[in-house]
Amino acid sequence: MRAAEHPDLTEIGLTEVMAALSDPIRVGLVRVLADGEERGWGELRAPIAKSTLSHHLRVLRDAGLTRTRKEGTRCWVTLRGDDVEARFPGLLSAVLTAAQADGTGHQVSVDTD
Repeated sequence: MRAAEHPDLTEIGLTEVMAALSDPIRVGLVRVLADGEERGWGELRAPIAKSTLSHHLRVLRDAGLTRTRKEGTRCWVTLRGDDVEARFPGLLSAVLTAAQADGTGHQVSVDTD
């Protein structure tokens, strides 16, 4: 398996980040990853096909919002919260606060079993 490519901190662009956050499923993924825990893709629950989930995770990774790590046949994802905060101070917390207030992304969860 090829290692996933991630943009360097200086390559994370505001328009790419905002575009990635323009979808409620992707906002939901950011919400569940905001606790800083690394999650296996199989733990993420959303009312979409696995191929669509994979697409959304790729969009977040390409925008610089997440980091993906492959281990054998499993893929793990973490939010690059510190990197996003360093590049765009306050942006991620503002998005998370607004999403919490209006319920954006509520349909995404983590399977804790």
